[in-house]
Amino acid sequence: MHEHSGHDAPGNHAAHDTHAGHSVAMFRDKFWISLALTVPTLIWGPMLQGVLHYAPPRFPGSDWIPPVFGAAVFLYGGLVFIRGAIRELKDRLPGMMTLISLAIGVAFLFSTVVTLGYPGMPLWEELATLVTIMLLGHWLEMRSIAQASGALHELARLLPRTAARVVNGQTEEVPLEALGEGDVLLIRPGASIPADGVVREGASDVNESMLTGESQAVRKEPGDKVIAGTVNGAGSLRVEVSGIGENTALARIMRLVSAAQTSRSRAQALADRAALILTIVAVAAALLTLVAWIVVGARGDFVVERVVTVLVIACPHALGLAIPLVIAISTTLAARNGLLVRDRRGLEEARRLDVVVFDKTGTLTLGQPRVVDAEAVSGMTEDDVVRLIAAVEADSEHPIARAIVASAAERGLQVPPSSGFEALTGRGVRATVEGRALEVGGPNLLRQLAVEPAQEIAQAAERFAARGQSAIYLLEGGRVLAVLAVADKVRPESREAIERLHADGIQVAMLTGDARAVADAVAAELGIDTVFAEVLPEQKAEKIEELQARGQRVAMVGDGVNDAPALVTANVGIAIGAGTDVAVEAGDVVLVRNDPRDVARIVALSRATYRKMIQNLGWAAGYNVVAIPLAAGVLAPWGIVLHPALGAVLMSASTVIVALNAQLLRRLRL
Repeated sequence: MHEHSGHDAPGNHAAHDTHAGHSVAMFRDKFWISLALTVPTLIWGPMLQGVLHYAPPRFPGSDWIPPVFGAAVFLYGGLVFIRGAIRELKDRLPGMMTLISLAIGVAFLFSTVVTLGYPGMPLWEELATLVTIMLLGHWLEMRSIAQASGALHELARLLPRTAARVVNGQTEEVPLEALGEGDVLLIRPGASIPADGVVREGASDVNESMLTGESQAVRKEPGDKVIAGTVNGAGSLRVEVSGIGENTALARIMRLVSAAQTSRSRAQALADRAALILTIVAVAAALLTLVAWIVVGARGDFVVERVVTVLVIACPHALGLAIPLVIAISTTLAARNGLLVRDRRGLEEARRLDVVVFDKTGTLTLGQPRVVDAEAVSGMTEDDVVRLIAAVEADSEHPIARAIVASAAERGLQVPPSSGFEALTGRGVRATVEGRALEVGGPNLLRQLAVEPAQEIAQAAERFAARGQSAIYLLEGGRVLAVLAVADKVRPESREAIERLHADGIQVAMLTGDARAVADAVAAELGIDTVFAEVLPEQKAEKIEELQARGQRVAMVGDGVNDAPALVTANVGIAIGAGTDVAVEAGDVVLVRNDPRDVARIVALSRATYRKMIQNLGWAAGYNVVAIPLAAGVLAPWGIVLHPALGAVLMSASTVIVALNAQLLRRLRL
């Protein structure tokens, strides 16, 4: 209900924060001033005197204190509700403000008429108390919403105000607005990084937790990208600027999350309809109360008091807050855990998923070939094999050679120097390593040399071939020492991701253009339920539709590029592997980290968010079912009558309970 649209840069979000802060401050100030004006109204009014049996000081004009101060509370504190009601009626969406305005408007007019001579008891104390309590409820509500969305806008304050720009070897402090793409910045130890860029000199560990949710610092070396708003570690970096202002990852993340907080969802539409229905019911109940008490001959002030109480207690305040506050908290919680919700309907739908379809390459696997297995003659470990083959291949530009060298580096192996490197066309390479003449190549090398490997090595090579993996042999003096398997390596997190989804009762399928043998090997390793292999990019969406035709709700997880049609076709599209490039238009949810386990986190967040929405809607609606008849006076024959001020307290209490329940969502551990 107090949502705002957002497609802004961090600077504009600061303006939104300022506006929200002014609204909170306005309701706070109006509450305290109205409270100060209400106290004299109560002291000199007849209600407290009758209850506490005291007599306030009397002086000329003291009888006018309740009407003057009560009218002041209405005109100062109550007009904000009148203006809100006018807006609601202009939009043809009568709701909370309309009901509050009817209640205080009726009380004000009746009290004014009685004060001017009409027989009855004026309601100045009730009016002043009612307006003051409503202002308190609004202040607490807006503060809750500001805190929920404020956690997101804290991101904007991650940026430093100035940057150290390097010009002709000299460093100068300049404001961020003065930066341009291509500028070189000095990032000192412990400093926030002011712009997106690429490391040109230096090495350091950078804390990216506020953007990715990943607590582990990330090592940055020349050629690596850095993100504005992240915090440098102990090293010093020189960074070439690649993105500033609206073009930074931080700005794009904030645009996505703000859009998610303002995008419509089915649950929100349900709450809005319920609030509209409740408004109609409240007005009807108030009219019925009016007619019923007039028919039985009740006093005029009693009738007006009942009508005012019904209107107040039926305000769909809690109902209006139930969904927006949960949404603000859930989307912010998601963003702080590296889950960027582009469309709330996607997050809402994730709780109902039957099957998650993963694209294989770059999603379940690293998208880069690596050494995945090895077999060697006795006396050699797998690391020995990788170290020696990497040494022979060190000068080769072949992709498989690069993969083996990268594998050695990732394993932290010390690769010895080689000499006499020679490429053997169509066969492999040879070089001298640690005084040994070694040759490395595929099956062609063995055929050319007419060499037969030992039985265990031959069996391993057959096993690798059955999985669609490349077999690379290491030879010395015409003897095969070892064979390596090179393939696209499965991500270490993939197995846990699939286990979590299975634990949630969700089936897992894999979609790939790779050969059936390769796909089946990965599926067997990870425990995947269904495999779609040898699928062309344009056929991926058809496979999603095939699953949907079986009545299954499907999520597609892919890289957001060649998977775009499938992401759009799925019930929930999840773009993974986006890294800092969060401008992925196809997915409902964008995963900042390249971590398939985040898919299970989305499901967990979706289910927790839905539970909170249902709890809040149930409380808000149930409260009104009980409260409206009580306010109308159904228990009056037994002496139980609900005062308008108490009605306002109960309504505000309902709102506070809903707000506190929504805040409990923050305790969710994804």
